[in-house]
Amino acid sequence: MRHEPAPLTRHLRVHRDRGHTVLEFRGEIDIAAAAEIVPHLDAATSEPDARVVIDLTRIEFFDCSGLRLLYRARQRVRDRGGRLHLVCVHPLTLRMLRITGLSRLLPPRPTLDAALEQPESASGPV
Repeated sequence: MRHEPAPLTRHLRVHRDRGHTVLEFRGEIDIAAAAEIVPHLDAATSEPDARVVIDLTRIEFFDCSGLRLLYRARQRVRDRGGRLHLVCVHPLTLRMLRITGLSRLLPPRPTLDAALEQPESASGPV
């Protein structure tokens, strides 16, 4: 039985899995949610060589504030020599990722297992 960690905020749960820090976004990710998430995202991406997964499978809404969180995480992880993976299956969010080009920089995976099994260089191109 998998123990579900307590939420850090109503929009975020953080746990460790196979050596990665998993940031599980939940609910509506808008400007208010982003303000709650940023300190935790920055903590998770502050270490050198951090291995981070952002899991969007439990989101209901995702706007440009959410995109900014993804860009911020990617930049912080890359600057510190780490790796970042993304999990996303939400059709509208996938469309936003494609339109903005973020899907080329941070290719979304359909499940957490698929993201965790990615090669170490899967943070996307420079």
